[in-house]
This record gives sequence, C-alpha cells and structure tokens, in this order.
Amino acid sequence: MRNDLFRWVGIGCALLVAVLTALVVAGWQPLLTYDERVARDLHAHAVTHPGVTRSMGVLSDWVWDPWTMRALAAVAFFLLWRRDDRERALRVALAVVAASVVQQGLKAAVGRERPVWSDPVDSAHFAAYPSGHAMTATVVCGMLLWLMPRPAPGWAPAAWAAAAVTVLGVGFTRLYLGVHWFSDVLGGWLLGTAMVVLAASVCVGGRRPVRRPQER
Repeated sequence: MRNDLFRWVGIGCALLVAVLTALVVAGWQPLLTYDERVARDLHAHAVTHPGVTRSMGVLSDWVWDPWTMRALAAVAFFLLWRRDDRERALRVALAVVAASVVQQGLKAAVGRERPVWSDPVDSAHFAAYPSGHAMTATVVCGMLLWLMPRPAPGWAPAAWAAAAVTVLGVGFTRLYLGVHWFSDVLGGWLLGTAMVVLAASVCVGGRRPVRRPQER
C-alpha cells in the first residue's frame, strides 16, 4: 500500500508539472498575474530590508546552493558505495545528474525570462523555469529521506523537518531575492518530487519483505 501511494504521488506531481509547464508556455494570464503580485510584494520588502536580504543571499548562494546539495548527495554516494550498497548509491547519483540535465533542458525549451527590476537585489543566470535551486534541493533531500533506515529511527522527525525547511526555505529565498517567479519554484518542487519517485520506485517495488520464522 505504501509503495502504491509513493508511486501515485510521483504520477500526480508529474501530471501537475506538465499542466503548470503548459500554462507557463501559454502565458496564462491568471498565473502571470499571481506571479507578478508575489514577486512585486516580496521585492518591495527586500529593497527596504537589506539585512534580511543579505541573510537570504547567504542561505540561497551558500547554505542551500545547488552545489552544496550535490555535495551532500556525493557524500551519501561514497558512503553507500563503501558499504557495497551500490544499487542505492547509483540511484542517488543518477537522480542528481538527471535532475541537472532535465532542469537545464526545460529551461532552454521554455526560455522564460526572469523578473526584471530597476533596483535588483540579486542576479541569476539562465532562464527562469523551473527553479534549479528548488528542484535540486527537492531531489537531494528526497533521496536522502528515501535512504533512511526502516523502521524509522528516533531522529527521523528531525530529518524530515530539516528537509522541509531546506526545500521550502530555498524556494522562498529565490522569490525574496527577486530572481524567480512563484510558478518557477513550484515547478521545481513538483518536478523534483516526480524525479525522486522515478529514481526510487523501482528499487522500492523490488524489495522483498523479510520473512520472519513462524512461531510455534
């Protein structure tokens, strides 16, 4: 039952990101209006609170930067490889590499412009949709949670909380710094979740339950 729910979450996210991408490409006005309102309100706060803006920059460009996330995934890969858990090590590596390829390909295909400000507080390269920061954080945190031992250890709630803060937090920093639209971040979250399910579902489905000796 849990594996089926896991797969349905991935399918649902894939469908939602397909719809969202179509709306972005089509320039659906209600979506654009909402994106612009969120961006305008956050930018107005950012330009008048330089201390907060600097903190957001540190979080976005260092703590939750995609390369920081990839470094965490690399550590997990090498630890798993040394333990001869090579199937899961390869799944982590492939998920992170595939996420980079997919996000850059989609950015090039959609070609969405980033927000433009007369008084920017930060800058970014490449096209806007989807957010690479949001997508990379989702993939790495999702794969690390997937690696968690079963049954869940006592530190599992803290791990889930850290992952949630990272994924939601990096999305917010990108919006606050004025380098992404809300739908860019949402697309990164949805696409990242779908890729985690894709990378993990075959292995999850292939696990055989451990049979315990019958009591006599």
